[in-house]
Amino acid sequence: MATMLFILLTLLFHATSSLSQNCHPHDKSALLQIKKEFNNPTLLSSWKPNSDCCQDNWHGVYCDADKHYRVTILDISNSTEINTPIAPSVGKLHYLETLSLESLPKLKAPIPVKSLSKLPYLKEIYIKLTGLSGPIPEFPAGFKSLSSIQLLYNNFSGPLPLSLPKLPKLTAIFFEHNKLSGPIPPSYSKFGGLVLSHNQLSGPLPKSFSSFKLFNLQLDHNNLEGDASMLFGSTKQTNVIDISHNKFSFDLGKVKVSKDLPTLDVSHNQIYGKLPAGVEKVSNLNVSYNLLCGEIPKRGNLQKFDVYVYIHNKCLCGSPLPSCK
Repeated sequence: MATMLFILLTLLFHATSSLSQNCHPHDKSALLQIKKEFNNPTLLSSWKPNSDCCQDNWHGVYCDADKHYRVTILDISNSTEINTPIAPSVGKLHYLETLSLESLPKLKAPIPVKSLSKLPYLKEIYIKLTGLSGPIPEFPAGFKSLSSIQLLYNNFSGPLPLSLPKLPKLTAIFFEHNKLSGPIPPSYSKFGGLVLSHNQLSGPLPKSFSSFKLFNLQLDHNNLEGDASMLFGSTKQTNVIDISHNKFSFDLGKVKVSKDLPTLDVSHNQIYGKLPAGVEKVSNLNVSYNLLCGEIPKRGNLQKFDVYVYIHNKCLCGSPLPSCK
């Protein structure tokens, strides 16, 4: 009798535990399939069929109580075991808003854009320090909510995809430290944040950039050339302009620097002329390794900067450089 009572109590406990789980069964099924598609790595050993994906500390799984405990964030990071493509079953997490994959050096391409495009609430894709290579895929129109794509420190190569500016809510792309090549498409002027540093992009900037509304523009360490003066203007509201380590050539003295621009780096180019009006209000400045001339104006922040902000120009002079002759 005691044995039978124990068995009944045990069954009742498991039934009650199962009924009280917050983890939605659809999400649990998708997560266990993702684990299988990643070849059951040790990193995901906490993903167990008899536990709650929302309450039992499943690695990288975050549920939102306000959305009936649906999985909204999936963050898989720091594993050398995962040597497969991105699990396509990620596209079954219907309420997913953020997908983050970081420090997975053996992770393989492709990005499963077809399955991810079925996620109506997906806002952010963050993939950093992985083994992904080859072209960045074109993103279909199904990405209705996507606002940010960050593909950093990977091995992507080839041209910038033309489909991205067509996504209705995409405002920022961060593709630094890859091997992307070719020109920047004119349609990329629509983004509020455009970070393409440390690639192999080439050619002139599109004329459409004269009307851009970027708050963060980082194009440094590429092979871009020509005129970049259209990036400047007294009414621009840009927070960062970094076009250093390129081959730009234009008269800096003729541009108008916005009083709201805190960071400007034009170093290591072929830029000539004098320092422009308004530059004295910039709080983070670097104009070194260019062809600039004239006296550094004695106003604003210009005398507060280190000499290395100005060195290796054609005939720039005045404090903190040697006096003009």
